[in-house]
Amino acid sequence: MLTFARFLLVAILTGLFVSITLISAGVPLAEPARTPDLSTPEGVYTAACAACHAADGRGSPLERVGFDIPLPDFSNCSFATREPDGDWFSIAHQGGPVRGFADNMPAFGEALTEEQIAMAIEHIRTFCDDRAWARGELNFPRAISTEKAFPEDELLLTTKIAVEGDGAFVQNVLYERRFGAANQLEIKVPIVGRENDPNGGWNAGVGDIELGVKRVLIQNPNAGYILSVTGAVLVPVGDHEKGLGKGTALFEPFVTAGFRLPRDSFFQLMVGGELSTDTDKADHEAFYRAVVGKTFTSGRFGRSWSPMLEILGATEFGHDGAESQLDLMPEIQVSLNTRQHIMANFGVRFPVTEAAHRNTQVLFYLLWEWFDGGFLDGW
Repeated sequence: MLTFARFLLVAILTGLFVSITLISAGVPLAEPARTPDLSTPEGVYTAACAACHAADGRGSPLERVGFDIPLPDFSNCSFATREPDGDWFSIAHQGGPVRGFADNMPAFGEALTEEQIAMAIEHIRTFCDDRAWARGELNFPRAISTEKAFPEDELLLTTKIAVEGDGAFVQNVLYERRFGAANQLEIKVPIVGRENDPNGGWNAGVGDIELGVKRVLIQNPNAGYILSVTGAVLVPVGDHEKGLGKGTALFEPFVTAGFRLPRDSFFQLMVGGELSTDTDKADHEAFYRAVVGKTFTSGRFGRSWSPMLEILGATEFGHDGAESQLDLMPEIQVSLNTRQHIMANFGVRFPVTEAAHRNTQVLFYLLWEWFDGGFLDGW
């Protein structure tokens, strides 16, 4: 009987013989498992994220992760570019429920340092390599009148009410849909009401419908700016005689720009004109709109508040010369739900020029970023 020492010697020699034989035949030996390097973005992602989200960011099979909620595809640029790093950080740090998502997404705030979470997000950003998609850092809060340069999937309901003089209101329903990396289609349908009867009667109905296409021209998330151009046409479906429409088609080209300022502040600009096809019914007009604001949060990861001030100017070019108007509108936007894809904004528009002949207006909007979920999701 072989002693234990002889048995061990035979086993070692046999293993060595098998290894030499495999190497000679070109068969690679299995490498030992390596511990991820937590000092690199890829290493942090591999250690903390890859088990569920896969090494390529497309998501592991559901039968492997053990739950039935579909995992996001980080390589899908349409999904991965929309939100700023701050929202990704909130979810990674606090877990899915902080933004109204399922608790299948765990909180890593105690397992990883904040620097390591930032590194994981940095690696996630590499899965979309198409730089034509504007990043969520350039999706600044929406003002009431000044349009954003960032292309969006939104539904916006805006109400404007005159609080002086003859009664009047306008309720705009605006549908925006992003297509491709840099484009957006928008359709605006106004419901107009005017107290234009001497006996106090009202005329109300659909106003002129606006159809437009926006395209991003330049954008840089690191420098913090974005510039877009939009071409729109106003289709004269509103009743001109009742004051519900302008009675003629208008072409409306304009540019929009957004700039990130220090301390979560921002500045946005909109410059364009309205070109009338019949100046007997509607004058040509040049306009500019600008807004400056700052975003605050309730706590570090809570509700966002964005007070803003809009400056609204327009000049009409009629048969009797040019006539200019200037208004100021303080307003505040607030997120209504945990996911922060339902927003509200309230403002008051004060006439600066010709204040004796023009009315103060109260404006309000309700905004739904429908790409981020249903209206009842994320509360």
